Amino acid sequence: MFKQKNSATQRWAALLCAAVLLLSGCSGGDNKGVAEKGAVKAEHAGEKAGAHAEEKGGHAEEKGGAPLKLSDAEINQAGIKVEQIAEESVQDTVTLTATIQPNQDRMAHVAARVPGRIVKVNATLGQRVTRGQPLAVLDSIEVGEARSVHRQARSEVSLAQADFDRYERLYKEQIVPQKEWLRARSQLEKSQSALRAASEKLQMLGTSTADAQSSTFPVSAPFAGIVIDKKAVLGELAEPKDMLFAVADLSTVWIEANLFERDLGRVKLGSDAIVTVSAYPNETFRGKLKYISNTMDKETRTARARIEVPNPGEKLKLEMFATAVLQTETTTKALIVPSDAVVIIDNRPSVYVEHTGGFEARGVELGDKLRGRVVLKSGVKPGDLVVVGGAYELKARQLKSQLGSGHGH
Repeated sequence: MFKQKNSATQRWAALLCAAVLLLSGCSGGDNKGVAEKGAVKAEHAGEKAGAHAEEKGGHAEEKGGAPLKLSDAEINQAGIKVEQIAEESVQDTVTLTATIQPNQDRMAHVAARVPGRIVKVNATLGQRVTRGQPLAVLDSIEVGEARSVHRQARSEVSLAQADFDRYERLYKEQIVPQKEWLRARSQLEKSQSALRAASEKLQMLGTSTADAQSSTFPVSAPFAGIVIDKKAVLGELAEPKDMLFAVADLSTVWIEANLFERDLGRVKLGSDAIVTVSAYPNETFRGKLKYISNTMDKETRTARARIEVPNPGEKLKLEMFATAVLQTETTTKALIVPSDAVVIIDNRPSVYVEHTGGFEARGVELGDKLRGRVVLKSGVKPGDLVVVGGAYELKARQLKSQLGSGHGH
């Protein structure tokens, strides 16, 4: 095509030269030199225009974006698989960004019930503890006094019991009157009541009667879990309002999210949810929507939503960012491909489509992720032959060919 353009330019130059010669024949010899110069200039202009056209055409040919062509052997060796995509029925979803929080129903802030000085710290941050395990030991004047009262009450019960036993024996032998026996029994009951009260006081203080001679007492874990926060410092005075430890059972976690007002009618309590996190891109965590707040945020027009998710192996860490996909009761049509079919080319998600005997990269817009598959919202159409296996191999070959082309220049 470019050679034809060059020939046409040269013909125009020749015609121009002939015209100049005719004019020179009519006007005389001086005009002949002028005509010859004009012809030469025209010829050079034609050659220059033709060369420029060829150069421009060559660059256009390089930027044509021809499909990547592979032989059948190369396709088999690369493990490239192609499928004709078609619209599928998928359940409509609502996608939320969220953070992972502890299950508040299985979390406790551990504190002392009475003021005391911390004399021993047993638990460390991140430690796994069992129910009743001592986390720290405190020394308390109030506990010491309560135990002193308990010791005295126990001693009085022993004396009253011995006195009652003696009067009961004498009463049976009719040596003492009944009123003396009744007085001894009343005194025993009174001392027993005082002992029960002293024991209950110790229980209220969060300690026991096991070490009645000591003023120290342990602060224990209320259930099995992990220490997720620790404020206890050896030697400091702890008040009942001060949290010493936070213990959480992380076998289940809460996914806290904000649900937009427009989506409130699309979901309901108990809806299934699929949660993903960037730390485990190939894994999904299934849960259920457990709570939707009755109050809207007037600025963001969102309501708080909570999804409860089992946490096997405790992979989900607190404060992680997560994506939660809530299932709705409606279905839509969508184009879906395996997640491995999508590659990033020039910072854009793309898929390879078999086209005119080769493979062409097309930018796509991604939708929801569906357990190893992903929705394509744009970039392809039903009936396209999409590479569902070996896309990364095609990308590597394309990059290699581009590098080779760059070195050629």
